[in-house]
Amino acid sequence: MDIALIILLVLGFFILLSSFFTVKQQTAVVIERFGKFLIIRQSGLHLKIPVIDRIAGRVNLKIQQLDVIIETKTKDNVFVKLKVSVQFMVVQETVYDAFYKLEYPHDQITSYVFDVVRAEVPKLILDDVFERKDDIAVAVKRELNEAMTTYGYTIINTLVTDIDPDIQVKNAMNRINAADREKTVAEFEAEASRIRIVAKAEAEAESKRLQGQGIANQRREIAKGLVESVDVLNRVGINSQEASALIVVTQHYDTLQAIGADANSNLILLPNSPQAGSDMLNNMIASFSASNQVGEMMKIRSDKNNIKKENKTDYRLPENPANHDLED
Repeated sequence: MDIALIILLVLGFFILLSSFFTVKQQTAVVIERFGKFLIIRQSGLHLKIPVIDRIAGRVNLKIQQLDVIIETKTKDNVFVKLKVSVQFMVVQETVYDAFYKLEYPHDQITSYVFDVVRAEVPKLILDDVFERKDDIAVAVKRELNEAMTTYGYTIINTLVTDIDPDIQVKNAMNRINAADREKTVAEFEAEASRIRIVAKAEAEAESKRLQGQGIANQRREIAKGLVESVDVLNRVGINSQEASALIVVTQHYDTLQAIGADANSNLILLPNSPQAGSDMLNNMIASFSASNQVGEMMKIRSDKNNIKKENKTDYRLPENPANHDLED
């Protein structure tokens, strides 16, 4: 009899313990009595009638995420894989609907995501799919909210986290981008080359301008020196023609001396004999004399033209300047 009492006490103790249960935070427990819904318990310590009441299930009230991968075709006939992340949760006030109305919520959400994405993506070309992925996510969220609210679920957010075209399409896009980058590089290099050429041309032009100024100044000083040399020679009884010829011959021999002073010079000046200097002097005197005669004849002709204009007479100069003396 004592043993039976002990057994009853032990059984009663375990039955009493089974009457108590705890519910974790962000969780709801559905209690049924004889298979019929009784009550929903929130977080904390609770009591139920043993054997009569039972825990039918626990509903997670936390935000959950479901990743759905869909393969579809774009408007330009490119197959892409999209990864859509759906964040959803069960509203505390609608635990009954979430528990009893929908048995497999993940499958239901996946079906709606497939339906919306395969309706939206075929309207867009591949480039627009990348640019308007947020619009696709908004459309998925709107459709899911309308459908899942009935079952006690609310959609927090939907994100298109990945767009993966076919590998051949990706390679083609990479080649296009690489070609575009190479084109940009070529344009910049061409512009840099043009700037270098322009700068070099401007520098050369400036250099030649300065060289021209230097040469002009040099020749100006040489001319001044020649004038002074002719004046000095005139003062000692040498006329201008002979003085000029003498200066030219002197410069000729100075040039020969400068060429001979350079051991590595390959320049040959012809003629370079002593007789050549004498011939050069005679030729220059003759040329200066002839130029003076031509200058005097041109002066006489100019004076006659002036006289004809003043008298308004029809005086005709001979075509051959050599006949001027005969006519005079």
